[in-house]
Amino acid sequence: MPCQFSFSTHRVGQEPWSSYQINGLGKKSDLCTPHRKYLALDTDPLERIKIYRSLFSHHVDGDLLEEIRANTNKGMAVGNNRFKEEIEKLTGRRLKGKKRGRPVGWRKADI
Repeated sequence: MPCQFSFSTHRVGQEPWSSYQINGLGKKSDLCTPHRKYLALDTDPLERIKIYRSLFSHHVDGDLLEEIRANTNKGMAVGNNRFKEEIEKLTGRRLKGKKRGRPVGWRKADI
């Protein structure tokens, strides 16, 4: 999810768009239905919240965050070239950026 700030559980928990308040803080909501993968984290609700919070405890470094943002904004895949090529074959969509600038040999020969 692209954001203009770095994630921290404190900040994400304050955002009105985030389900973190429900899944990570245990806030009750009639609007949010727990996802089956969230429910599969643990059968005990308090332990499930603890495990969910731990998913957000790792910092994403600046370079990776910028790569995620740039590729998300362009509709491109994030991953190594092999991964991108496999996804391109499966979807029939170009998911790698093209080389910038004019192609080599674009000028016609002088007459």
